[in-house]
Amino acid sequence: MRFTLLIALLFSTLTFAGEPVTDAKSLVAAVRDGAEAATIEIAAGTYELDAPLEPKAGMTLKGAGMDKTILTHTTDWKPSTKTLPDPEMKTVGMDTRAFLIRLKDKAAGVTISDMTLRGPQLHGAIFGFENKDAHLHHLRIQDTLWTGIRTFGMKGAKIHDCEFIDAGGRWEKGAPGLKGGITGGAIFAIWIADSEIFNNRFERTKTGKAEEFYGIKIRQAKRCHVHHNTIKADFSMEFPFENDEDNEIDHNICHGTISIPKHAGGTAPTSGSTFHIHHNYMTSGYAIEFVRNGVEIDHNLFDFDAQKDGGNLISGFGKAAAKGPASFHNNLVSNPGRGVIWINEIFNNFDIHNNHIITHTTATPRKDGLFGFNPGCDFKTIHIKDNVIECDGQPRPLLRCKESYGALIQNNVLKNVSDTSSYENPLRDTKAGLDKALSFECGVNGEMIVDGWKTHAAVK
Repeated sequence: MRFTLLIALLFSTLTFAGEPVTDAKSLVAAVRDGAEAATIEIAAGTYELDAPLEPKAGMTLKGAGMDKTILTHTTDWKPSTKTLPDPEMKTVGMDTRAFLIRLKDKAAGVTISDMTLRGPQLHGAIFGFENKDAHLHHLRIQDTLWTGIRTFGMKGAKIHDCEFIDAGGRWEKGAPGLKGGITGGAIFAIWIADSEIFNNRFERTKTGKAEEFYGIKIRQAKRCHVHHNTIKADFSMEFPFENDEDNEIDHNICHGTISIPKHAGGTAPTSGSTFHIHHNYMTSGYAIEFVRNGVEIDHNLFDFDAQKDGGNLISGFGKAAAKGPASFHNNLVSNPGRGVIWINEIFNNFDIHNNHIITHTTATPRKDGLFGFNPGCDFKTIHIKDNVIECDGQPRPLLRCKESYGALIQNNVLKNVSDTSSYENPLRDTKAGLDKALSFECGVNGEMIVDGWKTHAAVK
């Protein structure tokens, strides 16, 4: 047994690690016959596959570079689209072999790097089921039908320095892209924990609903860190699932929504934290979809176009009461359209403090209050204090319903706010506005600098 294993390891080292593979047939053989933990280097060139590669535990597939090694499919490999959109929460009814690379189930420690994985006929680029410690980096995943990286039960993963270009789309059975459909994600993970997603670029070059996709779409995340990504997608991130805990989302450039809603706000973990969203640059007026208990949103720059005034920065569309808590503090908000916060359901224990908000006359123009709460809220638990709020041009009220005037409103600097006679705003011996000037880098490799209200490209 030991002799057989030694021969296998020697064969793997001599055949696959010594010289890079240079054709598709050799690549398939190297992955199929290589031992666990083998390193398979793939030379520059285009490799057309007719079935998924299935790396074993510990294997490394390393190309010669994103622009040099390209894995794609033969014209004859065209999986049926009848299984799209996939079932999302289960593999039954899903074609897990409609991917260029399908990790062996539960194979740990697989590394894939330095290559392009390209459709356009496949459902996705990489599929994995219960794979621990996967390392996916310096990949360009381009032009796939439903998703880019699709995983179930992944733990300890690192996904970084990748490009996702048109990596997924919107589908409806029998009529792709019509009537809304269900949207795939460039990274689409079910039950992911203790993982890091960073320095990735997501973008869509095609137009039309059939080509819409989510940047990062996750069904339950625990202790995950998502940072320094640049995401140009309608929904930058979506986390609409129960039992999310201790996730950090920071230093990203998001041109779409971060969606974190859950029925009744979801269960807050023992730590009290579900999501900490901080030091991001966000440009969509519909920036954060609520509600979620145990959320902190701070030190972000929300920089919206006054001509696009259709959204509230934080929007909650549900009906079930949520107990909170949530905090929104030390943010800069430029040009909120409909408003800063609108939550349809009852949401309590919301602390809004030390923000600087500047409204400008919008295209409509909007005249509603900046904060819209359900009249049934326990307003003793809603605090609006130490903020600077300036309405440039069109005056705006602070609040939308008369019951909201029961909130704790203190020490706010209010300029051209139209409803100040409806509530007291007593001074406190505390600073209004940000605790300190907002300055940080964000996006892929810190490509953008936020300096107060302004941004500029980082000098590298």
